[in-house]
Amino acid sequence: MKTLLAAVAASATLLSAAAVQAQERLLIGSTSSSSSHYGYFVAVNQIINNQVEGVSASVAETGATVDNLRRLSRNQIDMGLVTTNTGYHAYAGQQDFDGRPVDSRLLWVYTVAPQNVVIRDDADASSLEELDGVRFNPGITGSATESTTEAVFETLGISPDYVRGSTTDVVDSIKDGRIMGYVKSGVGNKLDGSTMDIATFTPVNVLSLSEEQADTLRAEMPDLAVVDIPEGAGEGIPAYTTWAFGVAVHAHPDLDEETAYQIVKAVMENPEPQANAFSAVRDEDLAQMTLEVGTVPLHAGAARYFEEQGLEIPDALQPVE
Repeated sequence: MKTLLAAVAASATLLSAAAVQAQERLLIGSTSSSSSHYGYFVAVNQIINNQVEGVSASVAETGATVDNLRRLSRNQIDMGLVTTNTGYHAYAGQQDFDGRPVDSRLLWVYTVAPQNVVIRDDADASSLEELDGVRFNPGITGSATESTTEAVFETLGISPDYVRGSTTDVVDSIKDGRIMGYVKSGVGNKLDGSTMDIATFTPVNVLSLSEEQADTLRAEMPDLAVVDIPEGAGEGIPAYTTWAFGVAVHAHPDLDEETAYQIVKAVMENPEPQANAFSAVRDEDLAQMTLEVGTVPLHAGAARYFEEQGLEIPDALQPVE
């Protein structure tokens, strides 16, 4: 009897070990562990491990977007952080990825960085086209905001008198009127801290894209999103339209469809751990954000989940499989 019990116990142990080994193991590329975005991916990893049966995930510290795209192309990770503009460049084989595109699929977008055109109220500019010749900072030197602003204004035929500098220099220069404004990433639908600092004693406004300008960007700069910001981004700031890029999770095209579906479902239906780790996602509709800001085709599993929620998937995001 003891021998039989021992044999049964041994068989159970082997079956259990086999079940563990049979789990699908996924590696998620994130960013530097010092970044708040790394904390977000730790939370996502926990959701996957707790909610998705048959999947065991872990997070890898990486060099963020470009590094993650290269790792996806080498099958070194299964999912990872990718900004929507660079993700589009990689998918289309443009700019830094000219001649060597990276094929990836969108799972979801978790935050958006609206690019706010902040201008002093006493500046002689109430629309974007009136920025021609105005002393203006396109974004902090070397930033994605700076390069994106210059590309947007070139596309729209707008030529400010650009003034370069650090955040501190630019804020001080706007306060004392040496320059009239700047472009600064927002925090969700709110103006960022540096803009709020300026607005304490210097009345400011945020310039909006016109409908024609918005259509031009949609047609000629598909790497960017055009977003509508509701009234209240700052005290007295009316609703406006601007360009933005998002921070997304992309997957390798070979990620199993059912696995992708279950991961997206778990993330969409468990918002609290994400908000605790990364406050910018609190009260955000990640599904709607994904469909508005995404720039590459959805993974078929992600698309299935969104369609089940009654959401309409834009043509540009339709799965290509």
